[in-house]
Amino acid sequence: MQLTMPEEIMLLLLDDRTGRPIGLPAPAGDYALSSAILMELSLQGRVDTDLERLMVTSQKPTDDPVLDEALIMISSSQTMRDSRHWIVEIGRKTEHLRSMVLDRLTAKGVLRREEGRFLWVFPERRYPKPPEGQAEVKEVRARLRDVLLHDEIPEPREALMIGLARSAGLIPLILSPEEQDRAMARVDQVADLEELGRTLSSVTREVYAMMLAFAGAH
Repeated sequence: MQLTMPEEIMLLLLDDRTGRPIGLPAPAGDYALSSAILMELSLQGRVDTDLERLMVTSQKPTDDPVLDEALIMISSSQTMRDSRHWIVEIGRKTEHLRSMVLDRLTAKGVLRREEGRFLWVFPERRYPKPPEGQAEVKEVRARLRDVLLHDEIPEPREALMIGLARSAGLIPLILSPEEQDRAMARVDQVADLEELGRTLSSVTREVYAMMLAFAGAH
């Protein structure tokens, strides 16, 4: 089954058994998802980016409502913006876009939606992976492990996915502690191959630095 980058990163962001979010706290997952949307649009030839701007190269619909909504948002802008701007701007809509991605994965049978209660009081919706959906996330993890544990030049999709995983704190879910010790330089090397990956890393670091500074001041 062919999944988009937003769908793949969403699988990595959810615990296989409980269906609850894992990795770094917000906004890391939000920015990983918004970046995944931009990356998929880039791979599908709808946008291109350089250090100073992100440009729409084709307004042809992708037939994916998540991607098409973001494409309309970018193409409707009256001002040319860079990828940093769009990572943050689309990140502000990730609650809505995340629901759309989760609905698509549920419709494909990769996730199962469960309604429950947190602390027996608060409504909670979880998305565990049914047995038939386990193969999809295992394939994603295996693909990224293969890139990180070998020295071949990765395809752009894999390099971008590793950048997403790094920014969201998901590398420990892909590599064992021993493998991480050996491969962290490789993680950074691969994650920084693509401009969007470098920008995402920079945005995430800046946001967390601001959060830490705010917490220290209060």
